[in-house]
Amino acid sequence: MALMDKHAILERNATLLLAASFLVVTIGGIVEIAPLFYLENTIEKVEGMRPYSPLELAGRNIYIREGCYVCHSQMIRPFRDEVERYGHYSLAAESMYDHPFQWGSKRTGPDLARVGGRYSNEWHVQHLIEPRSVVPESIMPSYAFLADTPIDVKDFSTELVANARVGVPYTEEMIANAVADLKAQADPNADTSGVEERYPKAPLGDFDGNPQALTEMDALVSYLQMLGTLVDFSTYDEAAGYR
Repeated sequence: MALMDKHAILERNATLLLAASFLVVTIGGIVEIAPLFYLENTIEKVEGMRPYSPLELAGRNIYIREGCYVCHSQMIRPFRDEVERYGHYSLAAESMYDHPFQWGSKRTGPDLARVGGRYSNEWHVQHLIEPRSVVPESIMPSYAFLADTPIDVKDFSTELVANARVGVPYTEEMIANAVADLKAQADPNADTSGVEERYPKAPLGDFDGNPQALTEMDALVSYLQMLGTLVDFSTYDEAAGYR
């Protein structure tokens, strides 16, 4: 009863209650945050992860602009049913260069964390132009206009600079070659050696079916085609017993 009486003092004194609440929150915050400053890295380093290529980054910007994250998540939870349907559960390192991340909050459509390489470029283009032609039950709207919208590549290096300022390890070489790499990745006749050297495993070639034009469709499909392809999950699958 004496303890309850003391607690009543807090409830009746707004200033004292505010001070006590601030003290409790401060202590809790210190306990949770302070240890992180003593860790070398809070994200496990995973072989294969790299920054997005300029074309993939352009596609990601379009993905965000069109609100694709509203219906599609990119975060597979470590549950057997999700792993069996989508593939290996998502690793923290896969989102380390995402600003903002695309984990999502609901799934009206399937998770896209492992969609890269599962379908052809032609399938993606047709799906974006007329979703119900390949997925009859789809409620996704048409994004046919992407195939007719050219990408503005006048000074795309600024996109890499902005990401570099928030921690994405784009080098001076990557920034200097941003526009050239963006164009080369979607050109089946271009010399892509520089793209392949700077961005290993980057999907290459004509993505939208029109090699004469560099469109937003090229960019978005290139982004979708690289999702989940950078990490070799075979060792993870064996360790987890999913194979």
